[in-house]
Amino acid sequence: MKTAGMRSADLSIVFLCDVLMKSLMYRLFAVATTALLFVVVASAAESVDILVERGKAFERKFQANDALPLYLSAEKVEPKNPELLVRIARQYRYLMTDASDNQEKLRLGHIAMDYSTRAAACGPKDCDAQLAPAITLGKMLPYLPTKEQVAASPRIKVSVDKALAIDPHNDTAWHVLGRWNRVLAEVSSAKRFAAGLIYGQLPKGSYEEAEQAMKKAIALNPKRLMHYIELGRIYAQMGRKEEARQFINKGLAMPDTEKDDPETKQRGRETLAKL
Repeated sequence: MKTAGMRSADLSIVFLCDVLMKSLMYRLFAVATTALLFVVVASAAESVDILVERGKAFERKFQANDALPLYLSAEKVEPKNPELLVRIARQYRYLMTDASDNQEKLRLGHIAMDYSTRAAACGPKDCDAQLAPAITLGKMLPYLPTKEQVAASPRIKVSVDKALAIDPHNDTAWHVLGRWNRVLAEVSSAKRFAAGLIYGQLPKGSYEEAEQAMKKAIALNPKRLMHYIELGRIYAQMGRKEEARQFINKGLAMPDTEKDDPETKQRGRETLAKL
């Protein structure tokens, strides 16, 4: 009986040791798994940072075809990163500029718009994210059907207003607001009435508000030629020809530093030719 009791105690001890060992192994496994997870997460974050930095290097040279694959790879890891989505939308707009076919421009514009909309949704307090839809729609406007142009106008204004509410010192937002007012101010009463009957109410803009917005953009960032040329175009539509020539020529004399600068200068030259 003593022997049986000792064997039972031995078995209990073995069983207890087995339980303790399994518990210890489980804890070690949990700790190792957690540590590995941290390593994977840190590695993924590091990979995203590396991809984005490499993309930025190409973006600074306006090489969208090289920057875009890097940004898209980073997006797979961080699909709700507003800054990243803004950059992807920008690359598609750059590709729009380079495309020669209008249908291709529009196709790229719709992709850019999808990323712009996602950026705005993911970054409610990010000025660039809120502004992205306005910039993209503005780029698409010349290629959209009239009905879609009318529908885009209030969306641009809403986007700009949200951006300026976050950062009233964003010169790009003031530029877009100035262009929005200029474009709508040049729509005649007859065209506005006809558009209202067919497509819905078209927002109103004014040359005076366009002028003030563009002056604000220049005050915030006097190194961007697009502000001067656009202010010159506003003055041209207001019939202030000398001021139009002065500001357009000032912009034309400045070096190209942005992707759309050659296109902006061409619009400036066309305006000068009509004065």
